[in-house]
Amino acid sequence: DHLRNADGSLPPLHLSYDIDAVDPEQAPATGTVVRGGFNFREAHYVAEAVSETGMLGSMDLVEVNPMLTAGKEAELTVQLGMALIASGMGSRIL
Repeated sequence: DHLRNADGSLPPLHLSYDIDAVDPEQAPATGTVVRGGFNFREAHYVAEAVSETGMLGSMDLVEVNPMLTAGKEAELTVQLGMALIASGMGSRIL
């Protein structure tokens, strides 16, 4: 009830997704790698769960830095970032 607007409605959600929460096996091109972070499925679950509420009003994805790695590792992180944004917009991986 604390989150409701004066008219009783709920405000839209903002998802700020920090890709360095994802394990570096999945997203190595980030400023602060976190071993034991989200795996591929868990990373998508976060964005999919917010999308399923139907209340997502905005989303940002931060800490993707392809300049920190070369070639395949940079591409892997960028592709995951784009896929996470798609999951936030309603795409599903399963």
